[in-house]
Amino acid sequence: MTDEELSIKAQSGDENAVNTLLSKYKSLVNQIARSYFLTGGDMEDIVQEGMIGLYKAIKHFNNSKTASFKTFASTCIKHQIQSAVRIASSAKNQVLSTAVPIVDKINNEEDDEKIEIIFPSDLPSPDDKLLEQERMQEIKDKIKKSLSTLELKVLSLYLKGYSYNEISSIGNISKKSIDNALSRIKNKLSFLKNDF
Repeated sequence: MTDEELSIKAQSGDENAVNTLLSKYKSLVNQIARSYFLTGGDMEDIVQEGMIGLYKAIKHFNNSKTASFKTFASTCIKHQIQSAVRIASSAKNQVLSTAVPIVDKINNEEDDEKIEIIFPSDLPSPDDKLLEQERMQEIKDKIKKSLSTLELKVLSLYLKGYSYNEISSIGNISKKSIDNALSRIKNKLSFLKNDF
């Protein structure tokens, strides 16, 4: 049975197929893991992350795509390990957390014969982007909890660049109420100074 067929069986709940693929690709996980260093961890931690990536590959492989299972598994294993390395070293070592792998083939061999060299990058990592999105969502949630419905309406229109007159006519609110609402908003949202 091919790896692709085993993956389909594994996705249907066949534990033997899962175990067969995990056993078959453990050496690939070990080989990929040797290229990485995990701050505060050891090689077993990296291998464990790689096995998680392999398990995800087994569960999410799509036979209709052009990539073979081995190629897809290699990608999932590397992404899982790189994500763990980024998270573990983000605060402790900025160079490692922004590393970008540059891959070179030796004598045009298979994927498992690649040398991986890590160079620092100024680009934000996917983890950094996700953390920033989560942070912004937290701030939005705090704002919604802090303001009344009227205040949210006034703030939304004000931030869109509408004048007092325009807000008054759109929201059917008196100019005095708009002015009072903006004063309350300023006081209620003073906590944002600390977040920025």
